[in-house]
Amino acid sequence: MGVKGLYTFVATACPGGCLVINLKDVAENHCRTYPGSVPVLVVDALSCLRHWYTPESWVCGGQWREYHSNLDSFINRFTTAGIKLVFCFDGLVEPKKRNEWVKRRLRNNKEIAKIFEFIKANKRQPGRGMFFIPSGLATFTRSALKILGQETICSLQEADYEIATYAQKNNCMGILGEDTDYLIYDTVPYFSISKLHLDSLETVMYSRQNLCHWLGLKRAMERFRDRCLSSYQAKRQSCDKKADAIIAVANYISTIPRVYESLMDLEKMLPLGSDKLILRKGIESYLLPEQHSPWLPCDFKSTLQLAEEQKKDFPICLDQEIFQVIPYLGYPNSGNYKELVLWLHRWIFYLPLNISISLCCLLWRGYRIVSKEQHIRAENNMIYNILSHAEVECSNTLEDEYDTSLPGQALIYCPARQHIYSILLESAKDASGAYPVVKEWFVYAGNSLQQPDLVQPKQLPGGNPNLRTLWLNRSAETEKQRLWTFLACFQLQDSAEDLRTLETPFFVTCSLLLYLVLQVDSLSLEDLHAFMAQALCLQEKSAAQLADFLQISIQYSLVLFVRGLGMLLMANSACGFPFQMDDLMPWHVFDGKLFQEKYHQAHRGCPLYQLLEHNSMPPGHMSTTWSNQVTVPTPAGFSPCLLHTW
Repeated sequence: MGVKGLYTFVATACPGGCLVINLKDVAENHCRTYPGSVPVLVVDALSCLRHWYTPESWVCGGQWREYHSNLDSFINRFTTAGIKLVFCFDGLVEPKKRNEWVKRRLRNNKEIAKIFEFIKANKRQPGRGMFFIPSGLATFTRSALKILGQETICSLQEADYEIATYAQKNNCMGILGEDTDYLIYDTVPYFSISKLHLDSLETVMYSRQNLCHWLGLKRAMERFRDRCLSSYQAKRQSCDKKADAIIAVANYISTIPRVYESLMDLEKMLPLGSDKLILRKGIESYLLPEQHSPWLPCDFKSTLQLAEEQKKDFPICLDQEIFQVIPYLGYPNSGNYKELVLWLHRWIFYLPLNISISLCCLLWRGYRIVSKEQHIRAENNMIYNILSHAEVECSNTLEDEYDTSLPGQALIYCPARQHIYSILLESAKDASGAYPVVKEWFVYAGNSLQQPDLVQPKQLPGGNPNLRTLWLNRSAETEKQRLWTFLACFQLQDSAEDLRTLETPFFVTCSLLLYLVLQVDSLSLEDLHAFMAQALCLQEKSAAQLADFLQISIQYSLVLFVRGLGMLLMANSACGFPFQMDDLMPWHVFDGKLFQEKYHQAHRGCPLYQLLEHNSMPPGHMSTTWSNQVTVPTPAGFSPCLLHTW
């Protein structure tokens, strides 16, 4: 929610609102106050992304190896100072926030359109003033932090609320981010990421206490605001209307008794036809667990608190027979949901029909809970959202909406998503065998986002394996099945044996390019040569070497590759992790600047040995398998000689 103009007000009109501090000193003070504790700083990761991504190139698809190195340096600086970091990401979009999410996506579309207008006019990337984070940055940052050994959390509701709650409950030293909500929540101190000097760990602390003191408020609507402002402006004239509004409202509220009846009186001042509960909802949204407000009834419990109390994973509503039978079927009752899923599978086919149906419901709930645990630990990608409410979203991609030669990535990867949905929702089919539809909020050219796209899951060729096998069985045969299922999501199951002979980075590259060959007619042989050459040459280059490449005119097909890696991550999660997360990260297979160089070389007709920088490919790399064994159906107009070139 926040308060519009609050940052400016605190920085310019509130004495002591912004205090320069050193985080190392704060950590040392925290340790003195709480002997034996480790100072923990909770990081609002999404608000930090644009500050972490400092590589020169961003339109080109991302300089991922350099970015990964930056994250590592960021973590090491705090570790050296004795500060533990906990990173928190938005895990979903709550229904009440959907309209705001849509508005932001549409605003972002306008920003992206301006970026491409600049590129077309100037044949180069715009400056940092028009910076837009590379596509997929949030997804890959989550995985990168996990791989770097950091505690990483995905939220189950509004992220700023969970961050404020986590910080308060765990007695953390502070929150690092860029969101005025952290000034409003009654939680730990709030520090600015935008003002952070990493070398010295100096930054700005926004003082909640000084702000409240200046406004005359205790910690704890046009018509309403205008009434406050009219009485205030008689005493003070200012050219800063936003600051005047904030002070006027604060002055008015400070004179009102802090009791529930006062809130009811304020609600009567709201315009006719407005939501009479808007003030109550606003107060409620900033109450953390076990906090109370004098403006609300003594026995009041916020909807968030009620939701927490009502969150009961088991039992769900089952027939009375279930409660009678369960104790005799040998369920270990260990609280381990994976054990429960295995137990349900063991018995489900041997029980009376009414009990089996109820057990199916419980089994489905078990899958959701396993995915929920992984979601909170940032170990899967979109899976919990699909299992819990069959709804997913994908934010803006750096795509030119006027380039009709290349379809939007959301449309290109839809067939793969349909297969992934069918794997996850196999147990949720109705009596007629129909899957539930999935609501997709994906940004692409021409989509107004007024309502979600309703996407029908599509079964894999030959049928779907069950989640119990994919997620819980660790036999050698199941490992093969996981890989087959993973490839089947991209219509590559017939090439499974051939692709398995490749080293992992080249397996990833070839799988993704083969899918794109099937889906995108406009990709040329030279495009694919460039992708494969940069993946091969990338293995020998450091982040510093990649940073030194010259910026060349921008090519757009690269965004398909980066978004495709995110789709591989999603399939990997759904299929029970046939690969480690690190295997699918872009810093192993893609660099935007390097791709641009290879793209221009390929389209100038450079021979392959020049594309490969005069290096011969070692045994077991892409060459032998790609040239002699891998075969896929080729779309009309696409040269099959690609499969023999390497």
